Amino acid sequence: MALALSRHSGHKVANGLLSLFGLAAVSFTLLCYAKEAGTHWWTLGFAFGCVLGSIYGFLQGAWPFGVVELIWTVVSFRRWLKLRQAVPPAAEPLA
Repeated sequence: MALALSRHSGHKVANGLLSLFGLAAVSFTLLCYAKEAGTHWWTLGFAFGCVLGSIYGFLQGAWPFGVVELIWTVVSFRRWLKLRQAVPPAAEPLA
């Protein structure tokens, strides 16, 4: 009985930690999406958040979500590469 109870408790803890990871991943992605207009670094952050979301989807067993998040990772990383190339180099001081 005690062994069955500890397994059940461990499962609940793991599910709770997985849910917290998912919440953090999606919240980070949302923050980066909201800030994307500020600098191209937020776009890279968004791509990283998509990677985290994909990991969460696969760990949760929702593989379609994981696949779509991987696709979003590629799309947003390519967007970051374009934005980064469009940024003019910093001007050197004259004095």
